[in-house]
Amino acid sequence: MKLQNKTWSVVLFSLVCLVLGFILAYSYSLSSSKKLSGEVVTSKYFEQEERYREELIGQQERNKELENELVTRQQKVREVEMSLSGSEEQYQSLIKEAEDLRLLLGVIPSIGEGVKVQLEDAEYDPSSVNPNDYIVHESHVFQVLNELKISGAEAISINGQRIHATSYIKCNGPVITVDGKQFPAPFVIEAIGDTSVLVSSLQLTGGVLDKLVNDNIVVTIEQKSKIQMPAL
Repeated sequence: MKLQNKTWSVVLFSLVCLVLGFILAYSYSLSSSKKLSGEVVTSKYFEQEERYREELIGQQERNKELENELVTRQQKVREVEMSLSGSEEQYQSLIKEAEDLRLLLGVIPSIGEGVKVQLEDAEYDPSSVNPNDYIVHESHVFQVLNELKISGAEAISINGQRIHATSYIKCNGPVITVDGKQFPAPFVIEAIGDTSVLVSSLQLTGGVLDKLVNDNIVVTIEQKSKIQMPAL
């Protein structure tokens, strides 16, 4: 009877140990699984956090680039605004320059105040050795033209023939040829511009007027309140 009780005790103890071992093994397995799962979750969290950090840094760098670009564009806008502030004045200057060029080329009519210069041959002196000393030559005409141009004449004509930048003028005895057209004396040169300036420049001491008089040329200078010249 004692042997039988001892056998049952061993079996019961073995069964208890087996159950306890199973419980311990299961607990360890469950703990290991949770630990591994926690490490996986933690790793994924850190990876995600690192990715977010990199994206944030990238966005901050992009924002910096955009700020620099904005500053550059604002500077360009200010430069354009400054250039436009003087554009109206530049535009008016260009219009005036274009108008002056058209007047110089004679492609548009011209009207305004100015001066009229008439050149005539002097009376012939039989005692003179050379009769050409009393005739108006092309050099005399050029002296008047050059002085008028230097003095700011906007438009010039000879005997009604408009003068332009490439006009051809030549003296042929008692007549003068202007761009292929002949005109007899007296030669009337008209110029549109500031009357006071034009007249003063012609009458300077030792200037054009004195030289013409010394060459025995009869010169008449007249101020005109209105001179009208057609286009070529």
